[in-house]
Amino acid sequence: MSPDLNLPVGLFDSGIGGLTVLHALRRRLPRENLLYLGDTARLPYGTKARDTIIRYSQRATQKLVECGVKMLVIACNTATSAALPTLRRQFAPLPVMGVVEPGAEAAVAASRNRRIVITATEATIAGGAYQEAIRRRCPDATVIGRACTLFVSLAEEGWTDGPIAEGVAARYLRDLFADGPERPDTLLLGCTHFPLFKDALRHVVGPDVHIVDSAATTAQAVETELRRLGLLRQAEEDGTSRFLVTDNVARFMRSGGYFLGEAPREDAVALVDL
Repeated sequence: MSPDLNLPVGLFDSGIGGLTVLHALRRRLPRENLLYLGDTARLPYGTKARDTIIRYSQRATQKLVECGVKMLVIACNTATSAALPTLRRQFAPLPVMGVVEPGAEAAVAASRNRRIVITATEATIAGGAYQEAIRRRCPDATVIGRACTLFVSLAEEGWTDGPIAEGVAARYLRDLFADGPERPDTLLLGCTHFPLFKDALRHVVGPDVHIVDSAATTAQAVETELRRLGLLRQAEEDGTSRFLVTDNVARFMRSGGYFLGEAPREDAVALVDL
């Protein structure tokens, strides 16, 4: 039986950071329907044990599958690092894509001196998925991971620019980007919250460093995969975006506006239990 091309692309994240991926998808594939699940009752995933992250990811995916999706995007670096192989096995033949491989590929392509810094949550850095993906493509790369946990809270408060954001960015990264022959030339944003800090990060790393946004690279990879599988929606009108959250709809709508540029419509957001 032919797949229903009008089914949405499903995305999930521990909270609202994955909205940067949805925003990038909406810009790149405006005709696609999108269904986003933010597991706001269990956030953040970044400080949880690996087995816990896998269990939460399985529940989120099951909910999206029950709703009906034609592809799953793990719009969370932490969940991608921990749960991608498990979800692909459990939910086959559903196409499942994470954010790590597209980001790693873009970082390797951008770097000239093969010195790459990854900023991400504690769990993503500790899991090593980005480091492994980069070294698979470029075995002689020097890869430095730096957990930047405070960025998540700042993003959800909307404090993504100005002296506070720049001060936090400097505290985390200034030592890694000091002038010298060993200075990295690429910064990979390995958390979906972090694209909001591009301007603040630019003040710290300087104009010559490539800043790679895993949300934008994931959207490009999703388009390529949908086209390869013949799953692109064939329609003249723009697609819709719907949202499921597991806690605190009001906060999701308020904070979601920082990531999307405008708050989601109230009638597009539903509270669910996993």
